[in-house]
Amino acid sequence: MGISGLQMMDGCRLAVDIGGTFTDVVLETPNGFFSGKVLTTPEAPEEGVVRAIALVLGKAGVAPDRVSLTIHGTTLGTNAIIERRGARTALITTAGFKDTIEFAFGHRFDQYDLEMVRPAPLVARPLRAEAPERIAADGSVLLPLDEVAVRALARTLRENVIRSVAVSLIHAYREPKHELRIGEILSEECPDLYVSLSHQVCPEIREYERTSTTVANAYIQPLMAGYLRNLETRLKEIGLAGPLLMIMSSGSLTSVETAIRFPIRLVESGPAGGAILGQHLAKELGAPQAIALDMGGTTAKIILLNDYEPRHSRSMEVARVCRFLPGSGLPLRVPVIDMIEIGAGGGSIAELDVLRRIKVGPESAGANPGPACYGLGGRQPTVTDADLVLAKLDAASFAGGTMALDEAGARDAIMREVATPLATDIATAAAGMIEIVDENMANATRVHAADNGDDVESRVLIATGGAAPLHAARIAQKLRIDTVVVPTGAGDHSPRRPPRSARRAPLCRHALSRPGSRAQRRAAGARLH
Repeated sequence: MGISGLQMMDGCRLAVDIGGTFTDVVLETPNGFFSGKVLTTPEAPEEGVVRAIALVLGKAGVAPDRVSLTIHGTTLGTNAIIERRGARTALITTAGFKDTIEFAFGHRFDQYDLEMVRPAPLVARPLRAEAPERIAADGSVLLPLDEVAVRALARTLRENVIRSVAVSLIHAYREPKHELRIGEILSEECPDLYVSLSHQVCPEIREYERTSTTVANAYIQPLMAGYLRNLETRLKEIGLAGPLLMIMSSGSLTSVETAIRFPIRLVESGPAGGAILGQHLAKELGAPQAIALDMGGTTAKIILLNDYEPRHSRSMEVARVCRFLPGSGLPLRVPVIDMIEIGAGGGSIAELDVLRRIKVGPESAGANPGPACYGLGGRQPTVTDADLVLAKLDAASFAGGTMALDEAGARDAIMREVATPLATDIATAAAGMIEIVDENMANATRVHAADNGDDVESRVLIATGGAAPLHAARIAQKLRIDTVVVPTGAGDHSPRRPPRSARRAPLCRHALSRPGSRAQRRAAGARLH
């Protein structure tokens, strides 16, 4: 079900997004839009969602039973893979093939790096098991499944306290009966075990990609299942009447039941909502060639729009060891909106590398303890701290006035970790942090465009997310882009734009004519601030 297909539904509607730093909620009512923003609660994400919903319903004066639909996007699954916070997972594969996920594509993604490090598999070798069986490429059975051996494997899984298991057999996409039988045996022997079967998760040829996708699905399934079930329960407790639908990486919607079975389809759930917003804004502006930049507290997402449409793909990589090198991450075969995501957000931590250069990200202070200026115990300088020191943020009105920022804490962190070691003043140190993170995003945009054979100069830059409007002008200057668009309420926009009759707030647009010389262009870009 596509998001656009929901436009005729009656009643009030909620859109929820959980990021690494903030949880945002937007409520659409017949009287307009209301938004709420709270810090994400990493240990129990559903609690942050409930707090944000209560906040926005109170603002609007709307009873929970008037909400006819809740749409939810999240990056919890992606973050779990990147941070290796998934469940203790095992892999069962055909005898002789348990090292497929270790061999990967059998090549070096960077042939000139003598110290190249491959991404570690999500399942370590001791937790990979082999089932005696073999299906031929035409689907015929070469070796029947040894069910006694499978039951012995189930006992081993119990002894190793395995919570989730991926089953990926050779040629199961053609004939899945052995996978199905293993699934039945595991359900009999280990009723509480989560089981992911490759022919259901990724029914496609190519052994490594299918196995990698199935393992990733199994790895995050207990986490996502627990969260989604808890969220459904909490939403019912507060009286929300409508269904809960999840945004998938492709931009479509799915039920909670399907999301629990195949959580790997939600890995770019949150960013997909930002891509859809960028698409609607581009159409409203009459800008067929655009760049949607969504910069939040933890990451920045860059999506190229051609003729108002984002590019779609059947594959992606997560947890890349080298930011811009294909093959350095874990491949996933899922429908996804094509984008590039980097660790550049308001919470990105700044430090000095071994050469005493400023380095920003990809590590993030997150919601707990968060940037030093949040006053929650964070002591490392972040992009948000630098923005505050440079007066890009109003300490009294941050997050709609719900949080008062501690400028003294921000100045202390930057001075201690950056300015003093570099023997410079605090303003220069903060400006250096901002310049680095802006260049990271600009460079990521250049690389993404070059990989897809696209240009960037002729496009409109649409800035959404809590941090993007603060940085969009400088990024546009670096990319030689003349037009930056910042929508009203950019930090908490709903992933679906409302019908024109329901719109209340105008868009804020800053445009410059294209100067002739490079010097004129640089001067014009500077005026975007």
